[in-house]
Amino acid sequence: MYRAPLAEISQTLNQVADLPELLKTDLFSELSPDIVEAILQEAAKFSETRITPLRTKGDHQGATLKDAKVTTAEGWKELYKDWTDGGWNALTGDPAYGGQGLPTLLSVAVAEMWNSGSLGFAIASTLTMGAVEALEHHASDELKNTYLEKLISGEWSGTMNLTEPQAGSDLGALRCRAERADDGTYRIFGQKIFITYGEHDLTDNIVHLVLARLPDAPAGTKGISLFLVPKYLVNEDSSLGARNDVFCAGLEEKLGLHASPTCTMIYGDGFGDTGDKGAVGYLIGEEHKGLVYMFTMMNNARLLVGIQGVAIAEAAYQKARAYAAERRQGRSLNAPKGAEMSPIIEHPDVQRMLLTMKGLTQASRAICYSCAQALDMAKADSTKADFWANRASLLTPLAKAFSTDSGVDVASLGIQVHGGMGYIEETGAAQLLRDARILPIYEGTNGIQAMDLVMRKLPLENGGHIHGFLQELRDIAGQAKTSGKLSAIAPQLESALDATEEATRLLQDCIIKGDSQTALCGATPYQRLLSLTVGTLYLTKAGLQDSRAAALAAFFAENTLQETAALKQVVFNGAASLSNAATILQDI
Repeated sequence: MYRAPLAEISQTLNQVADLPELLKTDLFSELSPDIVEAILQEAAKFSETRITPLRTKGDHQGATLKDAKVTTAEGWKELYKDWTDGGWNALTGDPAYGGQGLPTLLSVAVAEMWNSGSLGFAIASTLTMGAVEALEHHASDELKNTYLEKLISGEWSGTMNLTEPQAGSDLGALRCRAERADDGTYRIFGQKIFITYGEHDLTDNIVHLVLARLPDAPAGTKGISLFLVPKYLVNEDSSLGARNDVFCAGLEEKLGLHASPTCTMIYGDGFGDTGDKGAVGYLIGEEHKGLVYMFTMMNNARLLVGIQGVAIAEAAYQKARAYAAERRQGRSLNAPKGAEMSPIIEHPDVQRMLLTMKGLTQASRAICYSCAQALDMAKADSTKADFWANRASLLTPLAKAFSTDSGVDVASLGIQVHGGMGYIEETGAAQLLRDARILPIYEGTNGIQAMDLVMRKLPLENGGHIHGFLQELRDIAGQAKTSGKLSAIAPQLESALDATEEATRLLQDCIIKGDSQTALCGATPYQRLLSLTVGTLYLTKAGLQDSRAAALAAFFAENTLQETAALKQVVFNGAASLSNAATILQDI
């Protein structure tokens, strides 16, 4: 059974993500360490006692569709009500609309616990929080006053409607259309697929944020507008009105996340109660600028998907460690002669797997929390807002990609630790891997994250931001050199930083020269190279203050960070062989 890792969470918040410095800012000065600790304790209790016990039931029962209505698994609706009644959905919301105005950093730590309890449950609030942020930044006051309070409280939920059958990551291919109405609203027509919690029974209303094209829209991504399309229209007194012309036409049968309804949504088939054909929509911001607005929601979602990877990894590690402590097989090297079989946790190879799982989990947690801290500092430190916004931009693809890759890797290792029993659904280890597998795919595949990192984030501040960041990491390595606990791994840290610096400069030169082919060929290995370096230095930062963290940092540096040398070679030399071998793919 899952137990929230409060010691590791608090250590990462305070020793890596610099929560104490954040609390010194005027924006968050009223939030004390004692309040933070109390929030974490209560979140842990709710996740352990309410969410986690329903994880398996949600997986087995799933969500069902009948007459365009989705029913969630048994206990889900009551769980959601108790969760929102506890104020958990409102943590970071604007206080003007009933939110608590707490830091993103704290909400990310709490979200980790929800997702470790059940990813299928927690993903519902992830999309609502993203919708809230998009409306806070871009919607009119009228829309904010109508929708924000109930979205922030969780009384209503939100969705993100991007994908269509012919348009996945390439949003320029969207066909969903919008038509202007005489009353200033719009009518939306089309189909959207893969819509998480697009229909469900947890809330009275569902607020869809939908990308669509107007008839006179420019081609490509510059012609996309963003619309708010509620399931039920809202009357002037805030009561629910007519059923809008938007319905769920199907549920996907998925490898994992069975408890989360993944919907095909149909807009404008004429089955609503408004009397007109077409779903009533309200423009967010200006026409043809929807993709810019949606990225506000997507960037928030990418960090929260990263924390899903951390959460799955943590749950998988805990399950594997508990099994390894109980399962007896063979005798360990240190067992006395004639002793009975030893717990497999005493065997070196199992120890190696468990420590790799823990190292990947903790490194991913540190990257995600640091990304959240940068987002908060961009709001709290007006004198360095641009710097912190750039830091958040740089860390976002790492948080999304490395953490979700780690979630899959750790869940897979968890099955290996279980042996044959891990392949059996009874243990629950298989569900974690099935649930984790979507994480490197949705909210922008990890390959897209790598492209974004290399082509958009390395050029920040004329290429200077990444080098300033690497210098900060070198300062940590310098402290390790003089630390008795970590001095032995200082050479490995410096070698990884050198490899990262060289690969960074190569890719930046490619971008300047217009050699996008070489840059893109090296993007994915570079993303892992940078992530391993950052993650290990963050582990080292914690290890400078704690002996247990130091032991984990040393293990990770010796056993995983060594990949960086090989990854640098791939960045430098892999483009030619990739381009040459790609001709094979044309053979039929």
